[in-house]
Amino acid sequence: MPNHLHAFADFLTQTKFDDIPEPAVKRAKLIIADCIAAIVGGSAEAENQALETSIMRHGCARILGGSNFSDAQSASLMNGTAGTALEMDEGHQFARGHPGMHVFPALLAASDTADAPVTGQEFLQSFILGYDIAARIGLATNLNPYMHPHGTWGVIGAASAIGVLNRLDRQKIIELINISSSFSLATSRKTMLEGGTVRNSYTGISNQMAHLAYQILQAGFSGEKDGIGSVFGNIVSSSFDTAAALDALGTRFEVTRNYFKLHACCRYNHAALDALWLLMEQYSELQNPENIAHIDVESYFLAAELTDPKPRNMLAARFSVPFAVATSLINRSSKIQSFTQDMLEKTKILDLAAKISIKENSDMSAQLPDYRPASICITMQDGSTYRASVKTNRGDWRDPYSEAALKEKYNSLTARRWSPAKRNALYTRILNLEHALDLKETFTL
Repeated sequence: MPNHLHAFADFLTQTKFDDIPEPAVKRAKLIIADCIAAIVGGSAEAENQALETSIMRHGCARILGGSNFSDAQSASLMNGTAGTALEMDEGHQFARGHPGMHVFPALLAASDTADAPVTGQEFLQSFILGYDIAARIGLATNLNPYMHPHGTWGVIGAASAIGVLNRLDRQKIIELINISSSFSLATSRKTMLEGGTVRNSYTGISNQMAHLAYQILQAGFSGEKDGIGSVFGNIVSSSFDTAAALDALGTRFEVTRNYFKLHACCRYNHAALDALWLLMEQYSELQNPENIAHIDVESYFLAAELTDPKPRNMLAARFSVPFAVATSLINRSSKIQSFTQDMLEKTKILDLAAKISIKENSDMSAQLPDYRPASICITMQDGSTYRASVKTNRGDWRDPYSEAALKEKYNSLTARRWSPAKRNALYTRILNLEHALDLKETFTL
């Protein structure tokens, strides 16, 4: 049996809550609050409300945002889909994806449908370990460049979290990992660039499939001998780096290397926007964007793909450097209010976006994954120029946002569906989650 399966199984079955360092527990609580905010905010989108109506089933798994419940698979699908709609969910730059949103919806549904009360410590332990497995598979995988990372390795993290919550033994955990490996989706990267909103469902389906993996395990189904090595070493990826996957397993918890977003768009935009904000804070001349002649951005190759100055819908706009820079300059904000459908109809934004170009800087690409640099040069009509550059992105562990800033983000997103009293009560409970005796009571407001 491959080393990674042995090691992952030992990690999942032997690591207890008291073994997890306090900084990892603290970070996990912030990630959970962030996931809740992204889901509730995304649930206000029209297509997600329509989906919620169409998939309603009898059950006790909560659908965040409103007051509806469904079965575990449907609730996982709904919450996971809503959580990616606004591009505000946290992520992990080494995994090149979003472990939190691939684990939290499935684990919440598993807690809601559990026969016995799930304590806060049990939930946190399951979440942190599932996140770790998801992130480690992601960082060890050389994913097909034509694939979108959503809906790929995340299902194994979610299934692992469900396995930990249900106290599966070592052999059952191994079998669950092997089964869930086969539930990776054939996701298309083009969906994000072309505004194919089916992309938002990839994460929801992944959470849904984690429950199916657990169900068919319980029914007696089996997987191949090494699902991770087969699927992520040969099929969706050209190789799987076992040494990278197991590096510091059990001592370095991957929740501590996550990043949070405040810019309401794809992470690949963020370096350019961080550099832009340095200029906006320093030069009052940029308060008059009509005086800009053109803007030139250089960044790493993933960011350099985001070139569309006239995206067809808001998903495509969130994956466009020209649009992101333009709407941030015009609105003097990069929050969710600058990335709404009506912004695509504003002539000022589209005219400015047409003046913005981005190209790859190979030296910046070479700094991945440790750093995600960008530089920006704004040339005014009078010939004057303003330049700024950044090496890393705000919100990661090197340059973290304050807890106050994360709370403000939580409030702004949850305000789309929840009253101040409801959102504040849940936030306080999440920050004290390790003391909760029953997760169902925690989320009952």
